[in-house]
Amino acid sequence: MADFLNSYSIQRWLELCPQGYLEDTVNGHEAGETEADLILKDDELRTAAIRSTVQLVVGERAALAASSGLVNLAPDYPSKHFLATQTLDEARHVEIFTERLYDLGVKRADLESTIDHFVNPHLVNFAEVLLEKIDSGDFIAGVVGQNIVLEGLAFTVFEMREITNRETNPKFAHTLAGTIADERRHVGFGENRIGSLIKEHPEKKPEVEQMQKDMAFHMLKTLQLSFKHNSETVEKEREAVGEVGAAYFHGIDLSTASSEETEAILANTILSEFKTRLARIGLEYQEPVGV
Repeated sequence: MADFLNSYSIQRWLELCPQGYLEDTVNGHEAGETEADLILKDDELRTAAIRSTVQLVVGERAALAASSGLVNLAPDYPSKHFLATQTLDEARHVEIFTERLYDLGVKRADLESTIDHFVNPHLVNFAEVLLEKIDSGDFIAGVVGQNIVLEGLAFTVFEMREITNRETNPKFAHTLAGTIADERRHVGFGENRIGSLIKEHPEKKPEVEQMQKDMAFHMLKTLQLSFKHNSETVEKEREAVGEVGAAYFHGIDLSTASSEETEAILANTILSEFKTRLARIGLEYQEPVGV
C-alpha cells in the first residue's frame, strides 16, 4: 500500500508533471512555436487538421467527464487523489487541443459549431458507453473503460501522431509528447488498481467485458471513418512537405505507408495492447462483431 500511496500521490504528480516535463511549456509546447506553414496556407490541409483535432477535443472532454465522475466513486483516498490529478490532466488536454483549433483559425465563437460539424459520431457513441457506467456509479467498469480502454486508445494514437509530426510540425509533436506522458501514468493506474478489485468482485467480469466489447466496436468504427477522411489529404500533405526521414511505428514507415496500412497497424497495435492490459487485470478481450 505504501508504494501505491507514493506512486499516485499529489506530491508525486507535482514532481513529475508541473515541475517536470511540463515546466516552461505553453499549452503543452515550447514558447514561440507555431503551426506548420504548409497547414495554415492550404485550406484543404487546414480543414483536415481541424477535423482530426476536433476528435482529440471530444475524446479528452469524455476523459475529463469520466475522471471527474470517478473521484467520488473511488473506494479509497489514494485512488481519489490520483483521479483528482488525472482530472486536471484531462482538463489540460481539453484546453491545449482546443487552443490548437484556435491556432488553426477556428474562431472562439465558432468552437462548438465546429466540433458539432466535424465530430465522428462513433466517437460520441464510444464516450457514451463509458459515461453511462460512471453515471450508474460503477467504479470498476468506469476505471476499465477510462484508464484501460479510452486511455489505451489515446496513448497509441498520440504516439503515432507524435512520430509523424516530429519533422513536419514540431509544435504539435511537442504538445502530443506531454499528453503521452500523462496517458502512460493513467494506464498504469488502471492496471494497478483494478486488478485487485476484479479479483474481489469476479461477478463483475461479464458486465465489464461487454462494456469493453461495445467500446471496441465504436473505437474501430471511429478509426475507419477517420482514415476515410484522412486518405484524401495524405498524399497532398506528403507532396507539400517533400522528402522527410523515415518515421517508424511498430515496423512500418509512416512517411510512405498508405492510409490502409496505417489504419491496420494502428488498429492492430491498439487491440494487441488492449488484450495484454486486460489479461493483466484478469479480463478476457471480447471481439466486437460487425466491424
